[in-house]
Amino acid sequence: MASGMEKSPVVKRSIVIGGHKTSVSLEDAFWTGIKEISGERSLTLSQLVSEIDEGRAHGNLSSAVRLFVLDYYKGRSVAVGAH
Repeated sequence: MASGMEKSPVVKRSIVIGGHKTSVSLEDAFWTGIKEISGERSLTLSQLVSEIDEGRAHGNLSSAVRLFVLDYYKGRSVAVGAH
C-alpha cells in the first residue's frame, strides 16, 4: 500500500557536548558521515559536534551538523576532481 508518504528516516540521537546531554535528529547518512569525519580527525563524536556547535552562527544543531557533513564531503569531492 503506497500512500506517497513514507516514514521519515530521521532518527533522534543523544550526544553529550560541553558536559550536557543533548540530542540531534539526523538521517542515517549524516550520522554515518559525522562518525567517519570524527574518526578521520582523531576526535570523539562529542568533540567534533562540540566544535560544530561552537562555530554555528544560527539554526539548530541538527541543521549545523548536516551542513558541516555536506560541506566536508563537497570540499573533498572538489579536491579529488582537481587532481
